Amino acid sequence: MWLPTPIYERIPQFWFLLGLLFMSSGTYIGFDYQLSFLYFAVGFACSIWGVWIYAMRLHARKSLKAQQKLERQQRYAAEQAEKAEGKSGENLTRSAQSTA
Repeated sequence: MWLPTPIYERIPQFWFLLGLLFMSSGTYIGFDYQLSFLYFAVGFACSIWGVWIYAMRLHARKSLKAQQKLERQQRYAAEQAEKAEGKSGENLTRSAQSTA
């Protein structure tokens, strides 16, 4: 399912905020009420889920950036090798033509 970028980027913040709201609701109700522990547990789980999503995206973006950098370096090295090979080939043909 495709989501627009602004929504996709805010999903970890949404989960974290939802978790904070659940935890604050559980605290507001008070721990005398039995469901307040459930509110607190769900809030904690939502908060951890939001942090996990953010961490996974951060890791994926860093690894993608490193992979792109490596590909650019390899491409640059290949272009430099082609240029060096082309110049040496030119020099050989020029020297062959000048001796002939």
